[in-house]
Amino acid sequence: MPAAARILIVEDKDSLRAMLRHALEGDGHDVVEARDATEAVQALQDTQPALVLSDLRLPQGDGFAVLRAAKEQDEEIPVIVMTAFGTFEDAVRAMKDGALDFLAKPVDPEHLLLLVRRALEQRRVINENLLLKEELAVRRGAPQLVGEDPSLRKVFSALQRAAATDTTVLIEGESGTGKELFARSLHALSERATMPFVAINCAAIPETLLETELFGHEKGAFTGAVGRKLGKFEMAHRGTLFLDEIGDLPLSLQAKILRALEERRFERVGGTASVQIDVRLVAATNRGLKAEVAARRFREDLYFRLSVFPIVVPPLRERKGDVVRLAQFFVDRFCRDMKKRPFTLSPAAIEELQAYHWPGNVRELQNCIERAVILADGDSIQPRHLSLTLVDPSAVPLAPPPDPWAAFDFSGSLGDVARRAITQVERRKIEQTLRETEQNRGRSAELLGLTYKGLLGKLKEHRLE
Repeated sequence: MPAAARILIVEDKDSLRAMLRHALEGDGHDVVEARDATEAVQALQDTQPALVLSDLRLPQGDGFAVLRAAKEQDEEIPVIVMTAFGTFEDAVRAMKDGALDFLAKPVDPEHLLLLVRRALEQRRVINENLLLKEELAVRRGAPQLVGEDPSLRKVFSALQRAAATDTTVLIEGESGTGKELFARSLHALSERATMPFVAINCAAIPETLLETELFGHEKGAFTGAVGRKLGKFEMAHRGTLFLDEIGDLPLSLQAKILRALEERRFERVGGTASVQIDVRLVAATNRGLKAEVAARRFREDLYFRLSVFPIVVPPLRERKGDVVRLAQFFVDRFCRDMKKRPFTLSPAAIEELQAYHWPGNVRELQNCIERAVILADGDSIQPRHLSLTLVDPSAVPLAPPPDPWAAFDFSGSLGDVARRAITQVERRKIEQTLRETEQNRGRSAELLGLTYKGLLGKLKEHRLE
């Protein structure tokens, strides 16, 4: 008998649903039922089934909506659709959209069980391959990625798919979610794993130095350039270049990086000869690059070149089930590093870990556990060792910012209001500049773009003398 699995049946006819449940339970499976697409979407979220069996015709929604919802939650979940005679076109369409197979009505229980066993076996092989690839990646030096939440498993699956290609990958996510760890895992899973992985943080290097860090320079390119220096692009030749916080990349460099990606060549600073490169680029950002493009702070053509294969890393607060698993992983690691006997997490500590919002994501959790292991002196980690402030930032209503126009006089015509606004802004700007220059009127006039005499006139006009 095959291993038991949780199977979601989506069928509006009670008699057929009962027959399907009886057949599947007789084969050892755990069955969850839904009568329409709405119930099915909720059941997908609540029960996380291993397989979905859905009719294509439903009273509310349809089987295509169930199929989309299932694939959004887990790209690898097998979905078998049921179709009545004469609607095979819909079955073909469903399979093009990701369904594994279809079952014609009236349903033959033996044929049903055959399809289910085949689908579950295929899923088992996929999972085993995923685990083997992850194990191989760790042996190659990749960081161990810990987590079982469906949203994280979706990221793992995307990494597997991207690693098999040389396409550019954009990893998006909040600070502290471990974007560089995912980039290193992507490299370790790829055919470039034996070649260099070179990382650079675009936000941590001054703009004046960033170009030479990326592209290198020739001897004599500028004062202090006493010899040739290779940049990160050359150092990553035949390997992977990871550009962290690429949203902070200056506009002046974006065009050169775009050219290097498209032509696979560049010139060092101060050089004229082209350098040929073979580099797989992975970029990461905690900014919304679409908004940066809209604000003209990031080139649209570079954005499209980078986001060929986007991967979004979920924040820790959206995968609460992984918090305790990660915490224990860090406890074990730090106990080994500090040569302490193994600690367990007390029930009270687990409760606090699960209740906390984790604005700093996995990085904050790691720092929290490292501190707790240092402080712990018994057999387990207690809440006092965690030093968490159990206030959920998302639940605290923030006071609305004060309205700067609340006390402004809006009476009169539009011209009257505009003159009053200009007067007030001029006065405040002059006052601020005088404070910054410690009342140096000559320097203030220069900063304000006024002549000295013009500033004196404004001081008199605004009664600031």
